[in-house]
Amino acid sequence: MEFDATFWVGLSFVIFIGLMIYLKVHKMLIGGLDARSEKIREQLDEAQRLREEAQALLASYERKQRDAVREAEAMVEHARTEAAREREQAEARLEEMLTRREALAVEKIQLAEAQAEQEIREIAVEAAVAAARRVIGTELNEERAGALVDGAIRDLRGHLN
Repeated sequence: MEFDATFWVGLSFVIFIGLMIYLKVHKMLIGGLDARSEKIREQLDEAQRLREEAQALLASYERKQRDAVREAEAMVEHARTEAAREREQAEARLEEMLTRREALAVEKIQLAEAQAEQEIREIAVEAAVAAARRVIGTELNEERAGALVDGAIRDLRGHLN
């Protein structure tokens, strides 16, 4: 009997499948696939765990960033408050200093005015005395001078009592 190529291919195929079943290749394939499946599952679990850790770390950093922003804002606000307080104190000190300088200037002006008035009085007295001497020296005779001295002595007694 002569067999054609299809027969031989079919027979080879049946022998091949039988040999595979006999050598339990299907169990090795299934075992390999199961091992690979388990490895993939472990990798997925590891990836999930890493993802959760990354999310927790991200949340932690976001919280720290928010805290840092709040702290920076508080520091800026504190600095503004301190600057305003320092400015107010400086303005108060400046105002106080200006008031003291103004009072000192007014006092110096009053003192200068008093000195000027005293000097003017002294000059006026000296001028009046000089003028009186000239007038007395030119217009006063001995009789009249004696009468003036006597009148001044009488006026002096009235002022002393």
